[in-house]
Amino acid sequence: MSVHLQLAIMVGLMINAILFGIGIVTVLSVPFLADNAKYSIPALVAICFCITPFVAWFMAPRLRLRYWRERELSEKNPST
Repeated sequence: MSVHLQLAIMVGLMINAILFGIGIVTVLSVPFLADNAKYSIPALVAICFCITPFVAWFMAPRLRLRYWRERELSEKNPST
């Protein structure tokens, strides 16, 4: 198993929790969604479950680089 995949799996658990937390606050604070919570909460779980791998796969390589922000800036602006 590659390091990229291992990092994506570990980060994915945390990303899933954060996405669900943001989503559940949104669902419970919007009156229409709160009234239909028996449908909107399972839909939220499914959406979070589907989005998490993509976000985790995007974030995993950034965790391997020690100073990824400086590296990206230097690649975009090679004159400095």
